[in-house]
Amino acid sequence: MSAAAEDAAAAEGGSGGGSSGAGSSEGGARRRFDDKGLVARTSLILWHTHQNDVGAVRKLLEEDAALVNARDYDSRTPLHVAALHGWHDVAECLVANGADVNAQDRWQNTPLADAEGAKRQPMIELLKEHGGLTYGKTGSHFEPKTIPPPLTNKADWEINPLELDFTKATVIGKGSFGEILKANWRGTPIAVKRILPSLSDDRLVIQDFKHEVNLLIKLRHPNVVQFLGAVTETKPLMLITEFLRGGDLHQYLKDKGALNPLTAVNFALDIARGMAYLHNEPNVVIHRDLKPRNILLVNSAANHLKVGDFGLSKIIKAQHANDVYKMTGETGSYRYMAPEVFKHRKYDKKVDIFSFAMILYEMLEGDSPFSNYEPYEAAKYVADGHRPVFRKNHTTELKDLVELCWSGDISLRPSFLEILKRLEKLKEHYSHENHWHLFQ
Repeated sequence: MSAAAEDAAAAEGGSGGGSSGAGSSEGGARRRFDDKGLVARTSLILWHTHQNDVGAVRKLLEEDAALVNARDYDSRTPLHVAALHGWHDVAECLVANGADVNAQDRWQNTPLADAEGAKRQPMIELLKEHGGLTYGKTGSHFEPKTIPPPLTNKADWEINPLELDFTKATVIGKGSFGEILKANWRGTPIAVKRILPSLSDDRLVIQDFKHEVNLLIKLRHPNVVQFLGAVTETKPLMLITEFLRGGDLHQYLKDKGALNPLTAVNFALDIARGMAYLHNEPNVVIHRDLKPRNILLVNSAANHLKVGDFGLSKIIKAQHANDVYKMTGETGSYRYMAPEVFKHRKYDKKVDIFSFAMILYEMLEGDSPFSNYEPYEAAKYVADGHRPVFRKNHTTELKDLVELCWSGDISLRPSFLEILKRLEKLKEHYSHENHWHLFQ
């Protein structure tokens, strides 16, 4: 049983007493475990659809037919994803398994609306053949609206600052640029990155802010923090994302210490799924500041993680998977920084793989890498060829994965897709081991 499930069990059954309390505990843990499994399976079918892996999609549907209409946080189904990318075989598989061809996402768009907008002609014909409609309740966003939008001549993500409610706002983060607040928008809790008024006219600050907005509007994945909108036409400049109640991984590890291997692997899977999406060709997003503070927990049950904070990210059009980009300089947080970045050498997306290894080490050991060093000194020590030492007993496969990911030779570091395959095998191992412990 995961740590989150055990916490849930204790909370549900701690005061019941006797056998009824134990039953409540087991039921609570089981519900949490089931919820966690649902989130994981939803992420998987959306991911495999995005990767055009019809075999994996078919296998998931054989295991759970209801996944055919699974929805992400934007209420988009696997068929929306397949339609947008033109993955014909995957779409046929989904339709054959009962996919709702007229499911509507958060913007009331059907899969056919997405296919038409992306000019996927074979997909358009397939969806129409099965009764697909272009319009949702308010019409496709690829067609003229009958009612003009309230904010004329603005992008559809531009938010009217008067709609933001700061009456009960709380500060959840600070930086040199400004602060991050928990506020409300149309009755929904949100996170607002607000630029300091004194910096609102700074050309570089405005440039960085617009870069982050332009990057976020392109991203949509269950393991990436969801962008909701921005205030760009009035001051202060503000960037709005979903608010995740579980806080960040840094605080979680500070409170919990070392995680059991199964929990660490499950956390690593969520991080790796989000990063595999970001590293997808041809538009590669290099995070460049992957660290526990930038990984957020969806809720207090800690059963779903998302990658966030793309202030230092770069989007690169790469022709080949192993292209080395002409970017140098000390970008990101020292403690999790790849040696090639610290040394001001050319680097590629493998810098994120290195940071991932340091995070996985911290989850397994309970301490940040080289916690006895100041961050800059830790980065320098790593750049000199040193790596953290494992003090706890871990399987050879798990240690090998971490050591491969933080290799000084970037060509040896695996891709996040390869990491996912290794983590899935490790999860099977630890799940089986955990299963037997429950019955001993």
